[in-house]
Amino acid sequence: MGAPGSSCAFASLFFCLLSAAIAQRVKVLDEVTGYLGQEVTLPCTFVSTGNEIKVSLVTWMKEAAGRKQNVAVFHPDHEPSYPLETERGRIRFKTQTLEDATLIIGPLRMADEGTYACEFAAYPLGNEDGITNLVVLAKPTNTAKAQEVKASNLELPVAVCISDRGKPPARITWQSGLNGNATVSEVTNADGTVTVTSYYRMVPTKEANGQRITCIVEHKTQPQPEALPVVLSILYPPEVTIEGYDDNWYLSRTEAMLKCTAKGNPPPTEFTWSTANGPLPKTVEVQGDILLVRNVDASVNTTFRCQATNRVGRVSTDQVIFVRDKPNMEGAGTTGGIIGGLIAAIVAVAVVATGILICRQQQKNRMDREEDDQEGPPAYKPPPPCQLSDETEPEAPRYHELPTLEEREAAADAGPSMEDEYLDQINPIYDALSFAATEEEAAMAPMSTDKAFIMSRAMYV
Repeated sequence: MGAPGSSCAFASLFFCLLSAAIAQRVKVLDEVTGYLGQEVTLPCTFVSTGNEIKVSLVTWMKEAAGRKQNVAVFHPDHEPSYPLETERGRIRFKTQTLEDATLIIGPLRMADEGTYACEFAAYPLGNEDGITNLVVLAKPTNTAKAQEVKASNLELPVAVCISDRGKPPARITWQSGLNGNATVSEVTNADGTVTVTSYYRMVPTKEANGQRITCIVEHKTQPQPEALPVVLSILYPPEVTIEGYDDNWYLSRTEAMLKCTAKGNPPPTEFTWSTANGPLPKTVEVQGDILLVRNVDASVNTTFRCQATNRVGRVSTDQVIFVRDKPNMEGAGTTGGIIGGLIAAIVAVAVVATGILICRQQQKNRMDREEDDQEGPPAYKPPPPCQLSDETEPEAPRYHELPTLEEREAAADAGPSMEDEYLDQINPIYDALSFAATEEEAAMAPMSTDKAFIMSRAMYV
């Protein structure tokens, strides 16, 4: 006989192999994930290894509080039974066969989460089952918003981010460039979901009003983190200024105006005008944040006060008005000087441009004359009209001396010279500067011309 220990070892190995063979016949998934409010499928099939095995009954059971409860039962001679069904059609077999016991549950509830056993009653093997763990996830609803708080020196929650009814609990973080910190709390709801709440806390200042921070929510049901931007709303009273006074209000001036400018959170909606001494003068007209003076007189020589109001408080500011007898010309003189300077600059530029154009035209005329001189230049060559280079000095002009009496008589007999004709062509002004000679002058100085010159023609070259 063999040893007793050897017999026990052999028996254990046999039962292990038998269990493995049985487990292989029932095909299930170890874990199935479903989502709250949706349908989920729990696969379960029986793989027969021979015709001698007969299945007579299929049962789904759920383990709860240490005991098993029947969820679904199928017998080929009877209609399927769903003992735990409270809503018709929420639990059902996918097909009504003894080989495929796949179960469909939906819409899912958080109470459906747990361990399920798919069991087949088989002859001659007995009951064989497979275990599936059903995990129910709940996608949360995520929201974020600002918390309206008044500006103060105390740390207060300025924003809140909520991930409501999620399973498992969501993870909340904040992205912010401000000097703040976050607090997080969780609450488990009656259906098993969890609500996560996070507050962003900081010392609220008016400078933080309108700043943007972001709530980041991470959850297993989301393919990527959800970013929820929040614009902070820090309440503070109005900041008031009066604009429009130019220190030049004088008697009989028309259409003088003051404007009350105020900013705050919320924006001011009410503006009140008055004077430091009481009510407004009768000569002014109020149009909301505008104070209009149609005709300036001595009654507006006072201190005007504007008060702006919002939900947080009321703030006022003053503007002292000095009414002059005559307009203040100091500002006008300054303005006139600026305008005069601009005009002078424009005139100077125009003069320089004109000089450049004239110089270029004279250069062109000189070049044209030089080209003509190459064919037959006259004996006399006038000097260049302008200096082209600092390195080349202009040639000193040459002047004709006045002719003697004998030379003029000889010239009268010979007629006009080529030089006189040339000078007439270059400077027609000679004729304009001449005058008709009288009979006595003609007798005393007989010349071959009917015009007398004030000066020698050569002097105008």
